[in-house]
Amino acid sequence: MATTVNITTTYAGEFSQKYISAALLSASTISDGGVEVMPNVKYREVIQRVETGSLIADGSCDFDASSSVTLTEVALEPEEFQVNLQLCKKDFINTWDAIQMGYSAFDQLPTSFADYLIAHVAAKVASQNETTIWQGTTGTAGEYDGFEALAGAPGWGGITVAGAGGLTAANILAEMQKVIDAIPNTLYGKEELKLYISPKAAKLYVQVLGGFTAVGAAGVDNQGTMWFNNGSLSMGGVPVFVARGISADTMFAAESTNLFFGTGLLNDYNEVRVIDMADIDGSQNVRVVMRFTAGLAIGVPQDVVYYN
Repeated sequence: MATTVNITTTYAGEFSQKYISAALLSASTISDGGVEVMPNVKYREVIQRVETGSLIADGSCDFDASSSVTLTEVALEPEEFQVNLQLCKKDFINTWDAIQMGYSAFDQLPTSFADYLIAHVAAKVASQNETTIWQGTTGTAGEYDGFEALAGAPGWGGITVAGAGGLTAANILAEMQKVIDAIPNTLYGKEELKLYISPKAAKLYVQVLGGFTAVGAAGVDNQGTMWFNNGSLSMGGVPVFVARGISADTMFAAESTNLFFGTGLLNDYNEVRVIDMADIDGSQNVRVVMRFTAGLAIGVPQDVVYYN
């Protein structure tokens, strides 16, 4: 006998925030600390930048104002997005039944079919959001300008390093070194400084450090290709951050606290609705509706190196 599931549920308030949070903040760049998250941005957040001239002057008996203070700002204005999805209950019932019976590999056991559907949708949204963070363009439906678009826009005030036209095992060390060399001396050694690379670049880097290419026949610690066990990586003293949504041949160097992700995560517009269409049109369809806002900003472009 088939499982009967009837649901018409509206999640609002704190519970809806749980699901919106899972959808937005589960993107690996965010969840692994690659950016600074600014929640509660209802419309626009202004990021203030303070720059000063030389502060130290020769001593004297008088107060003699010197130097200069320049205030500039960057606006972070998240865009509004929605998820309108229609799923057929028939396609999910068997899987959900197995989960309810305890044969689950999921971290958390869904307590209802609605929870299961929302978790399924949230995972998909998180995956898309990870790519949008880096490669998104606001002219594409469902996307906002990612860091690559911000760095490639006219008037970009950061540091751009020309790429070699494609990363390979033969050039990965040299190309990563270009980014390290371009990091301003005032930024090098900062605690939050990271070198952001793609999974492709990470695999090439691990391959090279494993030997048989450019680091001797036996690689790091004479362990050959067995040296790496999903631990941390660094290059020239800078921690390597594998950004899963970044373009394959693109790299960034920046402080994670200088890259901002803004969202109205906790504002009044959050809502997650699961609507069973059975009582409306007699179908087995379920509609999932989510609404959220998201957007990016770079605080101080001069402190960001963009390799493209």
